Amino acid sequence: MTIATSLVPGLDDIVMGTDPKRRTEAARRIADLFFQDAATLRPRQVELLDEILIDLVPTAEMVTRAELAERLSLFDNAPRALVGRLARENELLVAGPLLRRSPMLDEQILLEIAEAKGQGHLLAMSERAALSPDLTDVMLRRGDRDVVRRTAGNNGAMFSESGYSELIKRASQDGVLTITVGQRNDLSDERLKQLLAGSLDVVRRRLFDVVKPERQAAIKQAVAELTGVPARFESKRDFTPAQRTILALYEAGNLTEAALLNFAKAYRYEESVAALSAMSGVKIATLDNLISGDRHDPILIVGKAIGLEWATVRALILLRLGPNRTPAPVDIENARVNFVRLMPSTAERVVGFWKTRFAAY
Repeated sequence: MTIATSLVPGLDDIVMGTDPKRRTEAARRIADLFFQDAATLRPRQVELLDEILIDLVPTAEMVTRAELAERLSLFDNAPRALVGRLARENELLVAGPLLRRSPMLDEQILLEIAEAKGQGHLLAMSERAALSPDLTDVMLRRGDRDVVRRTAGNNGAMFSESGYSELIKRASQDGVLTITVGQRNDLSDERLKQLLAGSLDVVRRRLFDVVKPERQAAIKQAVAELTGVPARFESKRDFTPAQRTILALYEAGNLTEAALLNFAKAYRYEESVAALSAMSGVKIATLDNLISGDRHDPILIVGKAIGLEWATVRALILLRLGPNRTPAPVDIENARVNFVRLMPSTAERVVGFWKTRFAAY
């Protein structure tokens, strides 16, 4: 403590006192001592600094604590007790940097925090370079959609058997998660088949587009086993032929709702999206991204905005699911009710937003 005492005269009185400004300044100066000499400090010296800082830093101003946490997160010999104390804080600006990358947080502390803290802390933790199966089990059990997606996308995350089962279960209701899990290098062929079994046809196609060639072959095999029909995927959708078809219909005065309905019933995805684009003014790429998501709300919105009948909207929902899946009657009825209740003016505003927000895409 001699070095710290010489650096901060009256340190004992400051530690025992309650003046927040003096305590904050003392914490800064002693922390700077660590940062300046971190590479040469012996473990016992770091422990001594830790004993002093653990009394000063928790009562320092939040900005000071956040700055210290950011800097401490980069050191593999940072004061251990102080790091643990700051990582447990409710204030995410303080805890976040340490949860994301501090090597001083051991498994026990991480599990404790994962069990006790909120979604922001879990989301920060999901960015760590490595996550154990025990830790991901907790994160999948307690985490919201964003936490689960981020964890699934972390190549350093490891999952237990039950953890992978939970991932696949949640992916059945989340197209983005399906695509994320489908790209993991540790995904076995059997798990891939389970993942695809609960996915929409349009999500399967999007996954096929983004994975490596060897995974594409596995997707084709899995879909063939699930459906009994050889899978036919076209990598990277090409809307050019469909645009020519729609342009010809438009020039002939035949681009009507009936034509769109026929495309949807025939499961001609590219022509259906190209027709919706021409009729609504929304870019093809925008519609493709919206319709490929994990909800059919965009179809209801664009259908209401351009005045489609429910029969056509229903056909577009079935097109989105693909020819090999039948939706639950309750889901279709809920969609119909939502479509009927949706105000045209509301739908038009949303479509207008799509046109301006995604104009460059």
